Amino acid sequence: MIEIKSPHEILLIEKASKIVAETLVFLKENTKPGVSTIYLDEIARKNIEKNKAKPAFLGYRGYPNTLCVSINDEVIHGIPSQNKIIKNGDVVSFDLGVIYEGYYGDAAITFIVGDTQNKEHERLVKVCRTSLEKAISIIKDGIRLGNVSYEIGNFIFENGMDVLRDFTGHGIGRKLHEEPAIFNYGAKNTGPILKEGMTLAIEPMITLGKADVYIKEDGWTVATCDGSYAAHFEHTVCVTKNGVKILSTL
Repeated sequence: MIEIKSPHEILLIEKASKIVAETLVFLKENTKPGVSTIYLDEIARKNIEKNKAKPAFLGYRGYPNTLCVSINDEVIHGIPSQNKIIKNGDVVSFDLGVIYEGYYGDAAITFIVGDTQNKEHERLVKVCRTSLEKAISIIKDGIRLGNVSYEIGNFIFENGMDVLRDFTGHGIGRKLHEEPAIFNYGAKNTGPILKEGMTLAIEPMITLGKADVYIKEDGWTVATCDGSYAAHFEHTVCVTKNGVKILSTL
C-alpha cells in the first residue's frame, strides 16, 4: 500500500533529503583525481552527523558504508575502499541516504571527474539527468505511475541507451524502501494512481551498452556485463495537487 504522508512527515522527509543534497554537493567538490573513495565515505558520514542525522545505508541489509560510490562500468552500490582511487575522466556516481528524526531522504548524482574527451560519456550523464527531469516534470495528483516509468524509458531508449530491469525507484518515508516499486520503463496509463502527499524516490539507472549486470565478489557492487559505462540520478519528491516538489534539492 502506498502511504499518504502528513504535512509534518513531509517536512521531516524534506529535511533528511536536503541533508543528502548538501552532502552530495560537498562530496562532488571534494572529488578529484587521486582521492580514495573511503575518504569520500568518511566526509559524507561526518557531514551527515554534523546535521544531527544518521546515514541511512550504513548497516542497511548489511551494507558496510555510508556512501555508495560506483565508477565507470559500475552502476550502483559500489563499496568505498582505501584502494579504490578516483582517476581523471572517471564517470562517478554517488548514492546517499539520510535518516532525520526517523524519516528518510535519498538522492544520487553522476558526473565526470576532471577532464574527458569522451563525448559518449558526457552524453550518458546528460541523458540520465534529463530522463529524471522529464519524469519529475509530469508528476502530479491523479496521474498513473506507469506514465512516469514510460517517460524515463522512452527518452533513454530514443537515445540508444538501456535501463536496468531488476533495480527500481521506490516509495520513501518512514522506511528507506516503501511501496511502490518505480520501474524505469513501462506503459502509459498503467500502475497505481499518484495522490497528493505521496513521497517517491525516482532514480533512472542507465547504461551505454546492454543493461545486463552482475554483482561483484564484494556482494554489493552492480556492474555491466559488457563493460559499458553507466549513470545514476535520483531525487526524493513529493506529489502535490498541481504538480510535484523536489525535496532533495538545495
